[in-house]
Amino acid sequence: MKKHERHTYRFNPHTLKYEKVFISLRERVRRISFNVLVGVVIGVLIVFVGLQFVESPKERSLERELSYYHRQMRLLNDRVERAEKVLDNLEERDSALYRTIFQSAPISSAQRHSGIGGVERYAEFDQMENGELLKRTSQGVDNLTKRIYVESLSLDELYGMALNKTERLAAMPAIMPVSKQQGKVVSGFGYRMHPILHYRRLHAGIDISARPNTPIYATADGVVRVAGRNPDGYSGYGVVALIDHGYGFQTLYAHMASVKVHPGQRVKRGEMIGLVGSSGMSSGSHLHYEVIQNGKNVDPVYFFYNDLTPAEYEEVLEQARQENQSMS
Repeated sequence: MKKHERHTYRFNPHTLKYEKVFISLRERVRRISFNVLVGVVIGVLIVFVGLQFVESPKERSLERELSYYHRQMRLLNDRVERAEKVLDNLEERDSALYRTIFQSAPISSAQRHSGIGGVERYAEFDQMENGELLKRTSQGVDNLTKRIYVESLSLDELYGMALNKTERLAAMPAIMPVSKQQGKVVSGFGYRMHPILHYRRLHAGIDISARPNTPIYATADGVVRVAGRNPDGYSGYGVVALIDHGYGFQTLYAHMASVKVHPGQRVKRGEMIGLVGSSGMSSGSHLHYEVIQNGKNVDPVYFFYNDLTPAEYEEVLEQARQENQSMS
């Protein structure tokens, strides 16, 4: 096919001549439409390939921004973990202060680490591309917030205890109920053979052997709640005195010869409240002494630190540990 000016010619092999080709309007429209269609298809393909494999300036900007957010989220997670370690140390020191100074039960681990919200609280993150990172960060921040709140309440309580430290320490049992020169621990806290019933049972206090009518002293400030012989609820204890010291502490004195205080009376640490005897189910002259903390019996020997030297205290501990028969 040969082009000449604006006409198209075609060689005719039969006449051996070039003949002018006349193209109809319909054919022209068809050809133009075909070319346009091909151009559109090629253009679409180019745009598609560009969108798939070539990033636009806006996409590159968004990619950089997303990368920056990822780094910030990781840094935030690291900061949350460091804050949790600091809070762990603060909680341990808090609990140690409760135990050693104020003798109050520390906040339990379950209270400090209890969850926040329901199981659906973080469900929205499950459908996100970076949901795991967002979920971890959100959980970490929520848990940290809850623990800080609980610790703030704990410190508020600790502060209140510190304000009345003198009164609280005065209410804590801290001396032997019988003078160390006049009495001796002969049976300790724990399971012991009972001298009258002849079987092993929990000995909820200690027995201090002493001569009859040896003075018995209150081991801390408090109010006498029970005083007398065989009161209700204390069968077999003989002559009994129960002192409520407040702050969760009570002390019990049993098998006395006589009691020198009455219910409702306020007493001070070191004040005489009765005399050693052998009343009730007792095998000899002694004082049965109990310490009750927050409703539970605890070993009284851990509260003798105020009037014993370290050597004397070790000797008392050794006597209390012996597996022997109790006196009551």
